[in-house]
Amino acid sequence: MKIVIAGAGEVGTHLAKMLSKDEHDIILFDEAQDKLDDISAALDVLTVSGGAISISDLKQAGVNNCDLFIAVTPFEDRNIVACQLAKHIGAKKTIARIDNQEFLFTQNRDYFKSLGIDELIYPEHLAAKEIVTNIKQTSMRQIFEFSGGKLVLFAVKIRENAAILGISLKDLHSDMVDFVIVAIARDSETLVPHGGDIIKVDDLVFFVAKPTSVELILQKAGKEKFVIKNVMILGGSRIAMKTALRLGDGFNVKIIEQNKERAIKFTSKVSNALVIHGDGRDLELLRSEGIEQMDAFIAVTGNSETNILSCQLAKKMGVKRTIAEVENIDYIDFAEKIGIGGVINKKLLAASYIYRYTMNAEVSHVKCLTATDAEALEFTAREGSKVTKSIISKLDFPKEATIGGFIRNDQGYIASGNSQINAGDKVVVFTRPDALKKLSKFFN
Repeated sequence: MKIVIAGAGEVGTHLAKMLSKDEHDIILFDEAQDKLDDISAALDVLTVSGGAISISDLKQAGVNNCDLFIAVTPFEDRNIVACQLAKHIGAKKTIARIDNQEFLFTQNRDYFKSLGIDELIYPEHLAAKEIVTNIKQTSMRQIFEFSGGKLVLFAVKIRENAAILGISLKDLHSDMVDFVIVAIARDSETLVPHGGDIIKVDDLVFFVAKPTSVELILQKAGKEKFVIKNVMILGGSRIAMKTALRLGDGFNVKIIEQNKERAIKFTSKVSNALVIHGDGRDLELLRSEGIEQMDAFIAVTGNSETNILSCQLAKKMGVKRTIAEVENIDYIDFAEKIGIGGVINKKLLAASYIYRYTMNAEVSHVKCLTATDAEALEFTAREGSKVTKSIISKLDFPKEATIGGFIRNDQGYIASGNSQINAGDKVVVFTRPDALKKLSKFFN
């Protein structure tokens, strides 16, 4: 697939890096030649210097015969116009990064499609949605629902009190039903486990389960649910605003923002939160604003180091649930190791959303998981596809991937070696990136 990405910022560069592993023909397009030079030295992608809203530059980048055009510059209006021009000159599909949530409303999406923009992506909206999900599901990490909740993927950090500690997966599955462990993140490595593997302390274990089994799994993992009512947010970013609005009136929300003008602006837009002007790194300020009485602490300042350290401090002061925005991917593993409860990364969220449009198979959802080198995908099995030819144990499925479950006739099922996938089934697959190309062949 020929893919042109306009915008060599964090999102565009990460997308190029991710997609280049799948042997796509990637062209990264930006006005900043020095930035492109650095990227060319690090990635196996073609870079082209030019303006995203110049027809001649777009043609020079090969947009007129590309399969997918992705506009992720920092400027919403430029992305929208670039996609319109790209579609006009021949791009088969276009995706624009936006900053206005109103554009995502169904009636507006249809309008943008009429303009030649096939999909819209708002990374801050995705981040806020992820944060609120993590706030409402206190015992789990990286929760993701498939087919409206028929199956759920979630991760649990294993501590010394877990009943499943030291037990092999084979024995665990014989005692409990309606779930499967699809991956284990251990010592900076992602394992696709087998029956003889044993769960160890500090493992981050990924489950696919029926919703009715989640409570029992959490009990066995030594996790206790607790109610979150009081929430402190550090940073007055767009993610903070979207998060506060999504939390609504069911929570007592307090926001600390260092910039006075931004704090005033925030107050006028978010009526359900108390906005404090001050430096959130000031320990005395945090104490005076009641951090020790907070149930959750969310750090979204835009600075990864500040967010990680602030969450670490909040943990030491007794806050049960902490979530940090960590945009530097190199820091994600470190944040996980020191016990930051939840990690949010806009680049991974945006990549998850866009990635499904690059697959040859029919994919409903893609979830790039933090603290792992892996993705979870929801495929639809096509008539006559390889995955429907025999039971799972006889499929010669890639060893770097595993089928966690499938949805059939609106019902969720946990997969086993004897399961037979039928045409039309939605199949939940957990995989390492190097197996993605092989997977497409099973579902085409």
